[in-house]
Amino acid sequence: MNDEQLLRYSRQIMLPDVDIDGQEKLLAARVLIIGLGGLGSPVAMYLAAAGVGHLTLVDYDAVDLSNLQRQIAHTSARIGDNKAASAAHSLHELNPEVTITCIEKLLDADQLLEQVKLATVVVDCTDNFQTRFAINAACVAAKVPLVSGAAIRLEGQIAVFDSRDENSPCYRCLYEEDSDDLTCAANGVLAPLVGIIGSMQALETIKLICGFGTNLAGRLLLLDARHSQWRELRLPKDHNCPVCQTASV
Repeated sequence: MNDEQLLRYSRQIMLPDVDIDGQEKLLAARVLIIGLGGLGSPVAMYLAAAGVGHLTLVDYDAVDLSNLQRQIAHTSARIGDNKAASAAHSLHELNPEVTITCIEKLLDADQLLEQVKLATVVVDCTDNFQTRFAINAACVAAKVPLVSGAAIRLEGQIAVFDSRDENSPCYRCLYEEDSDDLTCAANGVLAPLVGIIGSMQALETIKLICGFGTNLAGRLLLLDARHSQWRELRLPKDHNCPVCQTASV
C-alpha cells in the first residue's frame, strides 16, 4: 500500500476490525454488482470509496429522468446512457484507483456463472425474482457469498446467503419461484430507503471481505421506514430446496 492509499483509507485503517490487513483484502477483492439502480448506486459508490480493488458493474438498462429521484450514481447529463457506464463515470471521479469492468447487457446463465466465479462477493441489486433466482443459483453453484437487498414503497430488506457454509440457506430457500414481482414503477419508493438498504449491502460486503463481525447469513433484516422499525427473522435452510439439493449432488 502506498502513501496516497494510506491517507485515502486512513479512517478505515484506524479501525481495529479493518487495519492494514483488512484494507489490503479490500484492495485485492473483486465484487460483482448486478443492477446499478436505486440499490446498486450506493453499493457501488461506497465500495469504490472504501477501496474495493475491482468492481464489475452489470446493467443493460439506460438512465431515465424518473430514475434520478433515487439512483444517485447517475446525473441529468447522462440520461439515455447505459447505467453501468454512467455509474462507472461517477466511481472513477470518486476513486480513480478502482478498476471497473462494465457489462452493458443481459447475461445468460453461462455468462452469469462465469462472472460469479471471478467474484469475491456478489451483490444483487436487481428488482425482479427471475433475475434474483438466476443470481442465487450461480452463487450456490460457485460457492460465492451473495448479499441480497430489496426496497419498495416504504419497506426494505437485506440478507446474506453464504453457500460456503453447508448449513446456510440460499435465496430460493426463502422465496418460491412463482412469487409475484413488485416494481417501483407500479408501487413507488421513497428515495432514502434505497440508500439505507444499499448502504447496508455495502457494509455486509465489506464485512465478508475483511472477515470481521457477524454477517447476516441465516438472517433477514426487514425495515419499516414509515415507523423507523427494524425486525430480524431467522432463516432456516430448506432441505427440500431444489437449488441447494442440486448443489450438494
